Amino acid sequence: MKFQYSKIEVDYLSVVTLRIMLSLIFIVASTNHFFNTDKVIARIENANFGSIGYLLGSLQVSVILSGIIMLVAGLALLFGYKTRYSALALVAVLIPITLTIQVGQLATVGPLFKNIAIMGGLLFFSINDNFKKQKQ
Repeated sequence: MKFQYSKIEVDYLSVVTLRIMLSLIFIVASTNHFFNTDKVIARIENANFGSIGYLLGSLQVSVILSGIIMLVAGLALLFGYKTRYSALALVAVLIPITLTIQVGQLATVGPLFKNIAIMGGLLFFSINDNFKKQKQ
């Protein structure tokens, strides 16, 4: 099977809608990291792979730093500013969160695949960052 690269036409409004809806989960999650830091830390400590949360030192530093990245990159994605870089930053934050909280826990299979789907949306914007509204 030979893969042939080709482009497809996509409605600009659908791309903007996807970008806005995708960004909102990170903006909302960032507020949870800021205002419910202790609850987020408790979730990490109780997770099977909670040790991943210590990669940056203390869990509080990891939670606050990830909240900052989610807020800044989420807002950038929301407004369509540097979409490739904001999407890649969000992927970089989402991977350790997914590995820490969802992987290895049967009760979180649904959220695991939700995060995988979100990563798919983010990869879409990291690959296709040049959407401009075309004149008709």
